[in-house]
Amino acid sequence: MEQLKIVFMGTPDFAVGILDSILKNNYEIVGVITAADKPAGRGQKIKYSAVKEYALEHNLKLLQPTNLKDDNFIAELKSLNANLQVVVAFRMLPKIVWEMPKLGTFNLHASLLPDYRGAAPINWAIINGDQKTGVTTFFIDDKIDTGAMILSKEIAISPDENAESLHDRLMDLGSETVIETLNLIENQKVTTQIQQDTSDLKTAHKLHKENCKIDWTQSGTSIFNLIRGLSPYPAAWFVLQDKQKELQVKVYKALWQEELHHLKIGSLITDKNSIKVAVENGFLFLLELQLPGKKKMNSKDILNGTTFSNEAKAC
Repeated sequence: MEQLKIVFMGTPDFAVGILDSILKNNYEIVGVITAADKPAGRGQKIKYSAVKEYALEHNLKLLQPTNLKDDNFIAELKSLNANLQVVVAFRMLPKIVWEMPKLGTFNLHASLLPDYRGAAPINWAIINGDQKTGVTTFFIDDKIDTGAMILSKEIAISPDENAESLHDRLMDLGSETVIETLNLIENQKVTTQIQQDTSDLKTAHKLHKENCKIDWTQSGTSIFNLIRGLSPYPAAWFVLQDKQKELQVKVYKALWQEELHHLKIGSLITDKNSIKVAVENGFLFLLELQLPGKKKMNSKDILNGTTFSNEAKAC
């Protein structure tokens, strides 16, 4: 058995859950690497990453390189004398970094690889209506999420689950999987499996404004999946047209109801308690929305302060 000396690399909340688990299982963390500070929000105040906040709170050695090939950073990384690096939701590493430790560098990815390589695996598994997903640990190589797999763990996706709840459940599963992976490495019992590429691999494209926009001509199920797959962040959105006004509306929660009707696709129907949009073969009830300049509200609260005309439609 070789005692592990770990450098951890990560940035968002998802990575914090894994880092916390490593620490609580009494593994030695000799350094933490996270994204550089950057201004955020309307006030452009400097914002620390979730991993930085955790590292400061637990007095862990912290590095925040802007250039992962910088000579000074490489020298400082070497000086930590780590024999293993663990990467969770960070960025692509140059070869000089990932090949540095004696025992290698492994990554935890929130999908059942080789499916959903890329930036947003949790979101796309829901958007595509998958019934299962999972996590995979693998040794990093010179491409993105293609390395030899160590462990893979599966989890079911509930029919009405959103990205937030799946994120949290995968973080827990990921923590267990990373600890199991560390144990295998520590006891020199690791076996790996090469990823097999097929023609029908699903990808986890980076999310941007256009692929988060609702297309009301799609099936009700597809729209419902998009909404829950993007909730609470970055959120699905559409343009609400009402007479001369156009409002960009975010949707956080919806309900799909199959029903025959003869309304135009995109017609907006409201009553005292509900807002629904006509789609092919049914309606999407919009349960939780955010109008421009307003906070997130349920449909009933929005209708208390906003009136829509009979001409209102979703575009």
